Amino acid sequence: MLLDLDAAREPGREPLAFGAPPRLCPGRSQALVIAEGILYGSSDPADTSRPPAEEPCSQAELAALIPQMIDHVLALAATWTAWDGRPFLNADGRTYTPHKAIRRVTDHLLDHWAELEARLAGEPATADHWHASNVTTPADLVPFTVADLDEARSRLTRLGRIWALRVAALPERQLDDSPGAGWSFRHIVCHLARSGSYYVDSVGPIGQQGAV
Repeated sequence: MLLDLDAAREPGREPLAFGAPPRLCPGRSQALVIAEGILYGSSDPADTSRPPAEEPCSQAELAALIPQMIDHVLALAATWTAWDGRPFLNADGRTYTPHKAIRRVTDHLLDHWAELEARLAGEPATADHWHASNVTTPADLVPFTVADLDEARSRLTRLGRIWALRVAALPERQLDDSPGAGWSFRHIVCHLARSGSYYVDSVGPIGQQGAV
């Protein structure tokens, strides 16, 4: 049987590849997750082998970048309690949900924090074994509640504060002449600020009726 999925698109309506009400496919989310893993492997579009472009800024401005990114994360997350449970497909063809976006922001901050501390201690950084954006877990697909938002606020605000204090306390020369192998600490901070926005912008704002 030849199935023309392109013909299943109607202008101004959801694609019909997974059916239409009242007979929507119950396995839509799982099918998209499986396809995503096959197509993209372990790559994460917010990560790159090249350091990100950076704008010259003072040490104080650099220390403020991650807290500013987290303010943006939480401003969007405050609208996510209105999420209807359908994953979002971003411009790179990757699937994100509110929980997945928060997970990636948090894991990414932890990953590079561990790297920074190891390099300052003269130790090799722990190998990165995150599944990252390659996996959409069952936990990523559950409703995003007011309690989840509150937990995210507490968790991310503290992580942002840790990064701000750590960057501010570094000798300024170490921002660009950083110990150990890898990007400069300045590049890492700029990368974290941009990637965090990438994850949450993949979900974007969701109707204000659920905002807290």
